[in-house]
Amino acid sequence: MGKVKRIERVAALTKELVDHPYELYSFTDFCERFDVAKSTLSEDVQAIKNGLVAYDLGTIETLAGAAGGVRFIPYHSRASDSEFLKALAERMAEPERILPGGMIYMNDLLLSPKILMRLGEIMMNRNKGLAPEYIMTVETKGIPLALFVARAYNVPLVMARRESRITEGSAVSINYVSGSTKRIQTMSLPKRALPADARVLIIDDFMKAGGTAKGLQELALEVGAEVVGTGFLIATSEPESKMVDEYFSLFVLNGIDDKTRKTDIRPNC
Repeated sequence: MGKVKRIERVAALTKELVDHPYELYSFTDFCERFDVAKSTLSEDVQAIKNGLVAYDLGTIETLAGAAGGVRFIPYHSRASDSEFLKALAERMAEPERILPGGMIYMNDLLLSPKILMRLGEIMMNRNKGLAPEYIMTVETKGIPLALFVARAYNVPLVMARRESRITEGSAVSINYVSGSTKRIQTMSLPKRALPADARVLIIDDFMKAGGTAKGLQELALEVGAEVVGTGFLIATSEPESKMVDEYFSLFVLNGIDDKTRKTDIRPNC
């Protein structure tokens, strides 16, 4: 490869960092890869940080010492996140989204990588201190959101199934009571999915009474993991008493009026 200009090197360095949030890269490795001195690399990293911060696109963190290095932290200002969530709530409240039975059509939103990436970063930023080692969800609708939350934390995603599959090996299964229907249902997780004492953050797209979330918590504990948090895209305001004690959500759904075609959904800022 011929001589690379600084702007080209900075572009490549930015791409590497942004594609792997929270991954710590040593300065030595970057110096060897880009064939530059440490002082030059430090200037490049500072330039990237300045640009990201100036446009509210994230930040670069440098850690000193032998085990130190540089890493990208997804970040947006609180005001920017609030504006994004408010705009998304307005889209979810559009009258034409109301379906028979008081449901909201959201597939076009929850399958948009652009929207999901931002939602995952917002969830991560609001819960940095949880420091999960795994993100856990249940099939099927919560998978896209959970995957982007896992990307923001740069940790693996594990998925519980309604029925165990032979292709996933031996599994741990539990019975739980659905909070809305009060029916007994089954949930399973491969034994190899989570190591003992793993720190797990549970993510799902929607919670009404919390039966599924409670089942996920119990399943994680059954395989020896530690549940550090439980989060949702949307949680209903009713019933007020949920089957899970502590949780967070990005939106609160207060109600859907079929007659007036109005949906009361608000960001949980």
